[in-house]
Amino acid sequence: MSSTPVTWFEIGSDRPAEAERFYADLFGWTFEEQGGPGASYRQTAAGGERGIGGAIRATDGDSPNYAIFYAEVTDVAEACRRAEAAGGKVLVPVRTTPSGLIWAHVLDPSGNRIGVFTPPAAG
Repeated sequence: MSSTPVTWFEIGSDRPAEAERFYADLFGWTFEEQGGPGASYRQTAAGGERGIGGAIRATDGDSPNYAIFYAEVTDVAEACRRAEAAGGKVLVPVRTTPSGLIWAHVLDPSGNRIGVFTPPAAG
């Protein structure tokens, strides 16, 4: 087991305003611009005290868009529905592992793949 926890995420997008709107609609995240002219860097506290912080970085058009992270949600099917309503696409429909973890992959409007999951019930 690693002693280096994930404490940040970054989403590269050639359409950062559209990506910001998508994540605000899907998860209720708010962003604050921290970059300078021509270097948009929109930071978010995302999950508050339980989650990790992160940012959307504007790409230069020559670099590919990128992202990969999983967001913990209470209802994966509802998160998929909301992702589609916000302009995204479900890539991997809701699945449940033998341990009870429920997950799916969605594509945001910029073409970034993300995951949503609900951990197994305690028991």
